[in-house]
Amino acid sequence: MQTGQTAFDTLKALLDSQRLAVVATQMPEGPYASLVAFAASDDLRTIAFVTSRATKKYRNLSANPNVSVLIDSRTHSVEDFSTGAAVTAVGKATDIPKDESETLVRRFIHKHPYLEAFAKAPSTAVCRVEVKKYYLVTRFQHVVELDVTQWSSSSP
Repeated sequence: MQTGQTAFDTLKALLDSQRLAVVATQMPEGPYASLVAFAASDDLRTIAFVTSRATKKYRNLSANPNVSVLIDSRTHSVEDFSTGAAVTAVGKATDIPKDESETLVRRFIHKHPYLEAFAKAPSTAVCRVEVKKYYLVTRFQHVVELDVTQWSSSSP
């Protein structure tokens, strides 16, 4: 990420540039991680992903909505240690009804047009993560905590 950017700008650039995330849900035996396509809202308060209702991930978040979402910029090169960025978003995920999900689905399809049929399928859940905090890591070990609940309604 560029020098001089605010943490919010770095976070926004990361969420805008990446297509995949790891969503961690909770099973009775412990954490369960899943790879998902995602889209974030402009204000970064919400992360949306879609999943089949027949998945373990969906069953887990239905039983316990607390999730974390990991998004990173790794390229699998040594430079990742100095230039890479990763963020963990912590929040609650809910399956939102189709009649309330139009805006999120539109945003998701804009970022992932190749997943339109899946996103609109009757068996697909549109999951909204209401983010409480972000933990942004840059330069391998520089960590910044961003508390979404402290952001004003007009800006972070």
